[in-house]
Amino acid sequence: MKLTLKIWRQESSNSKGKLETFVLDELHEDMAFLELLDLLNERLSVEGIPAIEFDHDCREGICGQCSIVINGEAHGPGSHYTTCQTHLRSFKDGDTLVIEPFRAKSFKLIRDLKVDRSSLDKIIQAGGYISSLTGMAPEANSTPIHHDVAESAFDSAACIGCGACVAVCKNSSAALFLSAKVSHLAKLPQGKLERAERVVAMVKAHDDEGFGSCTNTGACAYVCPQQVPLIDIARMNFEYNRAKVLMGQ
Repeated sequence: MKLTLKIWRQESSNSKGKLETFVLDELHEDMAFLELLDLLNERLSVEGIPAIEFDHDCREGICGQCSIVINGEAHGPGSHYTTCQTHLRSFKDGDTLVIEPFRAKSFKLIRDLKVDRSSLDKIIQAGGYISSLTGMAPEANSTPIHHDVAESAFDSAACIGCGACVAVCKNSSAALFLSAKVSHLAKLPQGKLERAERVVAMVKAHDDEGFGSCTNTGACAYVCPQQVPLIDIARMNFEYNRAKVLMGQ
């Protein structure tokens, strides 16, 4: 299998970047996409050329670090996959792949395919926590939670913060990520104490970090590796409006 790779290379956010072309052959269709980049970096190392920088960690679709745009699609072809879960069998022999970093005002480019997504962390820091009494763990049955509620909360909490929703959104909005973090706590009794303050603080942090507004195109839910439900955005809007009324704003 032979592929032509056009990869974005940029020294830093302050320098000018460009697409550089590399050709790799004798590839196997069962190779993971990140293995392809590893193979290329091995070749570059032998040739004395700086390696292509990209984020990765677990390589099991869990951490969300492997955030790359392939042929204009966040994480690559197909929906609900991370880049590390993408294999070369998704492409055809002789294909040309354009590989770029996630592009958004709130995601500052560090180098090549690597971007700074700490803006998502700042949203979490603004209110993604609960107050809890310290000491012994409470008896499990002392806070009854209906099975359907628990499952719904788990669906929202599954968000891995990869940023694909931001990369695919025409407004670079992090509304799906934000709504997942707001919703999974709002659905549970443990999150009720800070319910109003949480959503207001997290929405403010979202806007302060330069993320755009949501216009409900649904592209974010289509690419989300964990299939976070789009309805969470509606829930977040409800929580926000409710909080503003309760807080008299």
